[in-house]
Amino acid sequence: MSRPRKPKGRPVSGWLILDKPFDFGSTEAVSKIKWLFKAQKAGHAGTLDPLASGMLPIALGDATKTVPYVMDGRKIYEFTVTWGEERTTDDLEGEVTRSSDKRPTADEIKAILGEYTGVIQQIPPQFSAIKIDGERAYDLAREGETVEIPSREVEIHRLTLIGSDENTAAFEVECGKGTYVRALARDFGRQLGCYGHISALRRTFVAPFGEDDLVPLADLTALEKIEDEAERLAALDAFLIDTGEALSSLPQIVINDDQAHRLRMGNPIILRGRDAPVSADEAYATARGKLVAIGEIGGGEFRPKRVFAG
Repeated sequence: MSRPRKPKGRPVSGWLILDKPFDFGSTEAVSKIKWLFKAQKAGHAGTLDPLASGMLPIALGDATKTVPYVMDGRKIYEFTVTWGEERTTDDLEGEVTRSSDKRPTADEIKAILGEYTGVIQQIPPQFSAIKIDGERAYDLAREGETVEIPSREVEIHRLTLIGSDENTAAFEVECGKGTYVRALARDFGRQLGCYGHISALRRTFVAPFGEDDLVPLADLTALEKIEDEAERLAALDAFLIDTGEALSSLPQIVINDDQAHRLRMGNPIILRGRDAPVSADEAYATARGKLVAIGEIGGGEFRPKRVFAG
């Protein structure tokens, strides 16, 4: 009987909030970070297009178990729309499919923004990761197929015109999961009768992480010059945010070491005390400031669903 293969890399865990450079893919970024940190596991919480820059939260090790909670968080983007051309990809990368000499005024732009605020229906771009009959829309689009992508509900919490000139307009949008900013540019252009596409896009916020958490890739790669591996890895680890920070929107319970051991064994613990939560579909437990488990609260107990190494 063969022995289980030992995972390659370090069992390092935490969140690295990468300031992804322009023209660098999300998958490429995750691979680079995994290699730099010599991590066993890595994953990201929401793809950023190669032509977009900004916040790409990357989870290492056990933090990958908390990716869904960050994926569901609100996001803020700053983006620029260039008027006069609609493109296959709805950004600079695609081929021009429609053009117009018309240019909107700032007042005309402001007049339509209310229609894109709140819960709206949005059709994702042809070049998107949406699955159509089991295939990614972008794969079909690259093969020259035009597919019918159904509209879906997304939520825009805030949409602001920052500035404009004759050919471009700059916006900031705060939105929920699944919103395509490229689709906003496409739809703005169509409604204004001038066509448009994204010419610059930057993500500045992914709840619960903010701009102060951003780490430029150059700051990480600069540490490669440290020859001593232990020293280099320690310097890299200093950039990590604790795994539990991803769960700040959930109720928290603080437990002792004995309770932490029971949870890590998969057993429920009894909650005592006047301030103990009565019920919660999801909550998280910490001991000594470290995440122990995500679980549910009911009947005076915390029942673990996912546990984390000590």
